Amino acid sequence: MFNTAINIIQEEHRSLAAIVHGLKYLVNDARSNGARANFKVLRAMLHYIDNFPERLHHPKEDVYVFARLLTRTHEADEVVEELTRQHQEGGQLVTALHTQLDAYEAGEPGGLAAFGEAVDAFTEAMWQHMALEEKVLLPLAQKHLTDADWVEIAEAFGENGDPRFSADAEDEFSALFSRIVTLAPPPIGVGPSPGN
Repeated sequence: MFNTAINIIQEEHRSLAAIVHGLKYLVNDARSNGARANFKVLRAMLHYIDNFPERLHHPKEDVYVFARLLTRTHEADEVVEELTRQHQEGGQLVTALHTQLDAYEAGEPGGLAAFGEAVDAFTEAMWQHMALEEKVLLPLAQKHLTDADWVEIAEAFGENGDPRFSADAEDEFSALFSRIVTLAPPPIGVGPSPGN
């Protein structure tokens, strides 16, 4: 079950990475061409971030991976403490994304610059966070967790349903991911190019 659990966690990271990359791309595109962003796409991306990583993925990491690892070894204490702090900080960064997107969409002076700074902070934090989990935490988990731990982790994460690959077309996150791909212009998605 170790491979199943790790695969699910890594696929969820890839889904989040796709959204993070898309968010960064749209902001950089707006910065470089001066056009107003596609707010429907940006709102859909923030909705995804609110509801998938913040509501499902991170809490399950806290409960099923971090807490379990702390009971098995002290070797992971520092990295779990740092990742837990990052989860808490992530919520604050997401709140800032919403606040700055509201201001940007309302046409406030400097709205794009402030939203861009919020996106930069969030994306940098997410890249660092996922790298720390995959390069440090998961190898420690592989070393110290038991087969029974991995069964429980795989079952818990298996309930999430990966937003990119869910077989259930009605799944909320699959539908949201599809909507983002449909709305977003290339190279993120298949929607209309800006100006069309």
